[in-house]
Amino acid sequence: MIKVGVLALQGAVREHVRSIEESGAEAVIVKRKEQLQDLDGLILPGGESTAMRRLIDKYDFMDELKRFADEGKPMFGTCAGLILLAKNIVGYDAPHIGRMDVTVERNSFGRQRESFEADLDIKDVANDFTAVFIRAPHIVEAGENVEVLAKHNGRIVVAREGQFLGCSFHPELTDDHRFTAYFIEMVKEAKKKQLA
Repeated sequence: MIKVGVLALQGAVREHVRSIEESGAEAVIVKRKEQLQDLDGLILPGGESTAMRRLIDKYDFMDELKRFADEGKPMFGTCAGLILLAKNIVGYDAPHIGRMDVTVERNSFGRQRESFEADLDIKDVANDFTAVFIRAPHIVEAGENVEVLAKHNGRIVVAREGQFLGCSFHPELTDDHRFTAYFIEMVKEAKKKQLA
């Protein structure tokens, strides 16, 4: 059984857990850095990236998160999680985990009250995925090895680079588990490679 963790410092943790389980994998609520060693993949949920960074530092997670990424294990950043993964953040000097070759801009679709839903065509996932955008970032620039999987009004909102997957919205806030299932497949592929 594939084990996928959800970083449970802040954000929509329970919804991600449900989506992982609906996709046929075992979900682990990650509250201690030691738990990362037993996982095959990790979801960095939405929330507030600045608050999440403070908690990552408070509980001494950062080195372990970087090690997890550097071991080739898949990571899926949703909304604030995408900001944590990005190598560059508009208006900030330094990244957080900084392993995905994208530049992101925070709150680029407006504040909380400007939250909205949009139907997206996500390459290899679905051509009718309802995406929930809440104070969402977007990808301003993607590196040459980054595959853009979806755009909304010309802005990049889903991208993949090898074992890293990032999106601007909250896939866990709907009953459509196809995007999580896509990530679970990435995790299975990565595990096969590691065992080969």
